[in-house]
Amino acid sequence: QVHVVESGGGLVQAGDSLRLSCAASGRAFTFKGYAMGWFRQAPGKEREFVAAITSSGGTTYYADSVKGRFTISRDSTKNTVYLQMHSLKPEDTAVYYCAVDSLSSRLTAGGGDYWGQGTQVTVSS
Repeated sequence: QVHVVESGGGLVQAGDSLRLSCAASGRAFTFKGYAMGWFRQAPGKEREFVAAITSSGGTTYYADSVKGRFTISRDSTKNTVYLQMHSLKPEDTAVYYCAVDSLSSRLTAGGGDYWGQGTQVTVSS
């Protein structure tokens, strides 16, 4: 089993930057063997794919809505994945979730084997 914890959310103004962190852990969990991803869900809306990164960190995927503004990265030493967000917009407001899966293709398709509790990001205009 994998325990996933997100952090770094908060209240910011439009145009500001924010970095989210996702720490994954668990007995027998091998961080380097899993793809990681970020999703978000606004009130009354379906969960939306945001970004994903392969287990090796060699390939990244982004939703069109965040491409060019958000960057996903991973640090194997810290077993942590980051989502660096720039030029934030009010429409970015949502609860952001971190997901873990053995296949990056499942993450980009909206799936995930393990999920965190989410961290709130609020962007004011």
